[in-house]
Amino acid sequence: MREDNKIIFTGPVGVGKTTAISALSDIPIISTDAQASDMTLNRKGHTTVAMDYGVLKLDEGTKIHLYGTPGQERFDFMWDILTTGGLGLILMLDNTRPNPKKDLHFFLHAFKDFIVNVPVVIGVSKTDIQAQPRIADYASMLPEVIADLRMLNPIPPIFEVDGRNKDDVKNLVMALLYSIDPGIGDQS
Repeated sequence: MREDNKIIFTGPVGVGKTTAISALSDIPIISTDAQASDMTLNRKGHTTVAMDYGVLKLDEGTKIHLYGTPGQERFDFMWDILTTGGLGLILMLDNTRPNPKKDLHFFLHAFKDFIVNVPVVIGVSKTDIQAQPRIADYASMLPEVIADLRMLNPIPPIFEVDGRNKDDVKNLVMALLYSIDPGIGDQS
C-alpha cells in the first residue's frame, strides 16, 4: 500500500458520513457544511456541500485520507473530483429512508465508473431505529442492483454500522483495505 491512501465515503443526505469520518479521523475533520435550504431541511439542519475530510494514521508512515461526498445529487460534480485517485468506496445507507433499495441502486450506479477499478463496502446505519430491511435483505437485493455493473468486487461486504462508533467505522475501512490487500493485517 502507498504511504498516502484515499477512501471515499458516499451515501444519501443524513446517513452519517460526516459523523463516521469524524469518529475515525486522527485529526479534527474539515467539513463544508452549510445550512440546509431545500428538502434536506426535513432530515437535518446542515448538509455537506463540497466534502468532508479526515485522516486515519495506520502507522508511522501510512495514513488514509477519508473523504466524504455531499449526499445531494445537485453536488454530484464533486463526486468525480473526490474519487480521483481513490482506493475504494464506502457506501453508507440509511435504513430509515423510504426506499433503501433505490438508494443502493442510485449510488452504485452513480459511482459505476469508479467501482469498476476499486472495491466497495456497504454500511447500513440506523438499524437500531428501523430494523427492516435487514442486512440479509440488502444482500438479496445486490444481484439485481448490480446486474449491469462491472464491479471490482461483485458482492460487496455489508455491515450494520453506527457512524458515531469508531470501531464500526474502522470495520468498514478495514474490510475495504482487506479487499485491496488480504495480507494487510499480517505481521510477517
